[in-house]
Amino acid sequence: MLMSLFAIIAGFVLLVWSADRFVDGAAATAKHFGMSSLLIGMLIVGFGTSLPEMVVSAIAASQGNSGLALGNAYGSNITNIALILGVTALMAPMTVHSRVVKKEIPLLILIGLFSGWQLLDGELSRADGIVLLVGFFALIGWTIFTAERNGDALGKEMDSELTVHAMPLTQALFWTGIGLVLLVISSRILVWGAVNIAHELGVSDLIIGLTVVALGTSLPELAASIVAANKGEHDIALGNVLGSNMFNLLAVAGIAGTIHPLAISPEVLSRDWVVMIGLTVTLLLMAYSFRSKERHINRVEGGFLLASYVAYTGWLVVSVLK
Repeated sequence: MLMSLFAIIAGFVLLVWSADRFVDGAAATAKHFGMSSLLIGMLIVGFGTSLPEMVVSAIAASQGNSGLALGNAYGSNITNIALILGVTALMAPMTVHSRVVKKEIPLLILIGLFSGWQLLDGELSRADGIVLLVGFFALIGWTIFTAERNGDALGKEMDSELTVHAMPLTQALFWTGIGLVLLVISSRILVWGAVNIAHELGVSDLIIGLTVVALGTSLPELAASIVAANKGEHDIALGNVLGSNMFNLLAVAGIAGTIHPLAISPEVLSRDWVVMIGLTVTLLLMAYSFRSKERHINRVEGGFLLASYVAYTGWLVVSVLK
């Protein structure tokens, strides 16, 4: 048990550190080869915060741990909205622009509904996974197209960061390679520890994926959102969470399903999917305003989201103890 706990803790620490190194190296490398700040922000940094979920779920799926793979994706979405946005709003009320209400959140709801429809037959097949990946690449294309038309705060932020923290090409390539290798190694360590803990405690790997693994792989989103909120960059903080949730439903679940068909436990659809969609709709209601083009997610609403996360986690614990 102690060895497994150490593997989880060490895996989390190494996972977050290696993801950060990979993003820094890949962004600097892309800059050296002339990629625009917009594409760096959208693709590399957007991928970067979801890399832990992608790699962990891919490895879990390849080893036949379907509960861990899908639990990580859905659990991360619940954690992103309830815990991360809850904590961020408690720190400072978040301004929500009308574009987010009209486009991003409704799109996330539609993707969530589609993902639920795919689970109705009790399996996420390879065909389902491929469809999700096609949707993911379509989302990337749409995001880049709209950002080029309307401007992109993350791209501007990346341009400033890459100018201030310039990195030689050889160093950038080194950190890209090292970061990628350590991402895979740390994910294997984490999955091994999580599966062992699940077996030793007599709980399903789904529960471990929804709680421990989902929380750990969401640490990059938590860090990025808190930093953005402290700088007053609410667009980046909220966009980071919404983008990550779309990535999780399309890319993380899609990659896992394509690698190995995933058997779906009934509670995934009746409990976890319902909570995820419910929180997303709640976020839309919080963000909607009849009076102006801007709305704030205030501290009271942030507290409600955080309380929802505590209640959901408590629900999972009670279900294990029954």
